[in-house]
Amino acid sequence: MTTKIIAHRGASKLAPENTMYAFELAYNLGAEGLETDVQLTKDHIPVLIHDETLKRTTSGSGYVKDFTYEQLQRLDAGSWFAPEFRDAKIISLEDFLTWVKPKDLYLNIELKNNKIDYNNLESMVYDMLKSHRLLERTTLSTFNPNSVERLVKYKDDIEIAYLTSKRNPNLVEHARRLGASALHIKYRLVSEQLIRQSHDANMPVRVYTVNKYKHMMNCYEHGCDGIFTDVPYKALTFRKVFQFKKQL
Repeated sequence: MTTKIIAHRGASKLAPENTMYAFELAYNLGAEGLETDVQLTKDHIPVLIHDETLKRTTSGSGYVKDFTYEQLQRLDAGSWFAPEFRDAKIISLEDFLTWVKPKDLYLNIELKNNKIDYNNLESMVYDMLKSHRLLERTTLSTFNPNSVERLVKYKDDIEIAYLTSKRNPNLVEHARRLGASALHIKYRLVSEQLIRQSHDANMPVRVYTVNKYKHMMNCYEHGCDGIFTDVPYKALTFRKVFQFKKQL
């Protein structure tokens, strides 16, 4: 099995995260999938931004939920990273899906509802993916166990992943009881036993956020289904190294 390389918020070591600069660069560098984060604006438009607040990655401040989409479009979402990205904007999920649809890319959309449990976020994102006919190559993930349970009704149409960084000897069973069909874990949780248990339960395992050589090689060695990385170009190179070593 080949571990899939998924660009975490795009190629986010080279361009401002969750912007078209980062996504386009990741695609052009050969990433096999894209990961992004979705929150809701005041006027209920799904937008791509990781933090609940605007301060870290835009020229604004305050909570995403307190601004309309039009207001958010006036913000600079790139200068914090480097001056040449000052024209970067917060992207709507609709625009992102329109861009990604013709491309051969796996998608992971994280619902950022573990701190602010946005009403109807699950159904809104699902309906948009269905409209774009992207359900079969998309995973919806969340740290919020209640959100996983709300997503169960879509389980036959789309993969649902439970996100966690917490150690739990019964993690696979816990995720299965919630209704998840995949498990997304922090890299320090990777072990031969957990990967085996998950695969025995027909539950793919993907690992975040994997940027170091030794962590990448560990994921490749254990047969993880995918890694989320800020440096997809390095991950692709190191995967070739791993595959070469396996052939020796």
